[in-house]
Amino acid sequence: MGWSLNIGRIAGTEIRVHITFLLFLIWIFAASYASGGADAAWSSVLFMLLVFTCVIAHEFGHIFTARAFGVQTPDVTLLAIGGVARLERIPEDPGQEFLIAVAGPLVNVVIAVGLIVIAGAHVGSGTALDNGNVSLVDRLAAVNLFLVLFNMIPAFPMDGGRILRALLGARLGFVRATEIAALIGQVVAFALGFIGLFSNPMLIFIAIFVYLAATSEAHMVALRAMSRGVPVSAAMMTRLATLRPDEQIEQAVQTLLQTSQGEFPVVNDAGKPVGLLTRADIIRTMKDFGPSTPVASAMSSDLPTLGARRCLSEALTLLQEKTAQAVAVVEPDGRLAGLITSESVGEMLMLQNARPDSFHLGPWSRTRASSSH
Repeated sequence: MGWSLNIGRIAGTEIRVHITFLLFLIWIFAASYASGGADAAWSSVLFMLLVFTCVIAHEFGHIFTARAFGVQTPDVTLLAIGGVARLERIPEDPGQEFLIAVAGPLVNVVIAVGLIVIAGAHVGSGTALDNGNVSLVDRLAAVNLFLVLFNMIPAFPMDGGRILRALLGARLGFVRATEIAALIGQVVAFALGFIGLFSNPMLIFIAIFVYLAATSEAHMVALRAMSRGVPVSAAMMTRLATLRPDEQIEQAVQTLLQTSQGEFPVVNDAGKPVGLLTRADIIRTMKDFGPSTPVASAMSSDLPTLGARRCLSEALTLLQEKTAQAVAVVEPDGRLAGLITSESVGEMLMLQNARPDSFHLGPWSRTRASSSH
């Protein structure tokens, strides 16, 4: 995720902190300092750090359960409104998704019960999370119960939205269940935003995040469903400017100015892809190291490849799982045949939606309904 810093690794998963989280801590410190002095400020920051430790534990509930089903978990990012564990894929099996989604809130239940039973925490109607007069243990137990309730809201990306999709998916199928869960998530987002107008402005921020996440989830699932059985040739770019590893960045700059491409495959003498150079790579290298820098020093060698006869759904999976900017499509002998990016897939989808119902892209042909005589 952009604008985030890697602060370490736990059990093979990177822990990243988003800049919004750091700004949130600064705001908490400043607000507490203004109202109660330095002691109150540091106490508030300590409490928030403990809360986000519980959030990390919550996310690792998802992570370890996902790994049990063979789903890799590259990183977890702390945001101002919580944590987001990135799974390389979401299982389409309703039972697996249900267990992964419910594992996070169960961790918070265990923490809350542990604090109540072992540490003697008291949780009641008078336990205010922002009340410095309430003991730290009491507030920590209360916040874990709040995390359970908050995450059970039936809206993406909260766990409740995924639990709802899993329950609906067992009867309606993954795609239809996603459509319904996303619609409910959008309605919830509007409700949160409306409430936020008259109470807490933070709810407006959360509402925007929920709405965008629900829309993105529905779009991605629809795209994956549409791409099943479609060859990669339906969405790949074939008229490409390529670069060689031994060329200089100055040549890459000229190629960039002469084309509308944002990603440039780097191929060897045999025409086989060995890396990818993006517009951002070119500009950064030109600025930091100068025009004589070899392309090989600036390119990313982590370029996923896929056979020319494979399905587009596999390319989408690679784009998502590897967080790759492009997938190189190769011929049987390994030579570059084309390039697939999120933009090229999006353009294909827009064209597909703009065509008449009887016209399909890729492996489909134009068909006309036969009329009876």
